[in-house]
Amino acid sequence: MTGDGGGENTKGQKENPSREIVVDENHREKEKKMIKRIFNDHPQPWQLGFQDGATTTFYGIVDLHDSIIFYLLIILIGVTWIQTSVMFDSYGNSDKLIFKYNNHGTFLEIIWTITPAFILFAIAIPSFKLLYLMDSVVDPAVTVKAIGYQWYWGIEYSDYEENIAFDSFMIPTDELEMGQFRLLEVDNRIIVPVDTRVRIVTTAADVIHSFAVPSLGVKLDCIPGRINVASFLIDREGVFYGACSEICGSAHFAMPIVVEAVSIDKYISWIDSQLSQA
Repeated sequence: MTGDGGGENTKGQKENPSREIVVDENHREKEKKMIKRIFNDHPQPWQLGFQDGATTTFYGIVDLHDSIIFYLLIILIGVTWIQTSVMFDSYGNSDKLIFKYNNHGTFLEIIWTITPAFILFAIAIPSFKLLYLMDSVVDPAVTVKAIGYQWYWGIEYSDYEENIAFDSFMIPTDELEMGQFRLLEVDNRIIVPVDTRVRIVTTAADVIHSFAVPSLGVKLDCIPGRINVASFLIDREGVFYGACSEICGSAHFAMPIVVEAVSIDKYISWIDSQLSQA
């Protein structure tokens, strides 16, 4: 009996690790599904709003957008109310449009000149601040160079002993796997670590291109003979989609951009694998 019981315990111990692995995999799959529900890092059908962001630059752009929309709504409501009141009050009697004290009045002209100036001033301050923060590059830990070609991207990592370089082509529709997005997937993604300051350097080899990833708040022109620089810090793991946003020829649609943010450990492992292949 004791031997049988020991055998049963041994058998149970052998089965437990596999069951734990299955549980862990199921848990990871549930986490991935939850992340996909929470964040939309790719364009949605009939989407009207912004994609979910992952950088402080994107959050600043959204805040500025919301502030400007607030001012625009106030202006729209005020102008609509004034025009509607004038139309209804003067309907059938044009004499009501003339008032001897307010017709060509200096006071009214001062009001409708100074008020827009104050509104523009209120919009300019946060916009200038955001532009300054977007242009400043503070001690980047990773530098990625993106070169636009007709019609693909050349990616280079030059921070290491050996230069890591590869081309990023769009995956054709007939080669897509289940779950991949048409006209958005590439064969080689740009891999960057999370919570790390990344500098992106762009240029072009032939015509003008544009490196744009909405979720990261990045949009840089790629101009032959010129280098443009921006930086970002991604605060969560994910896959972020973008594309060339400058019409560059007949295959302009075939220049998607995919940036994958991973943990530091995964990034180091990926760098090691790239260096071993070089």
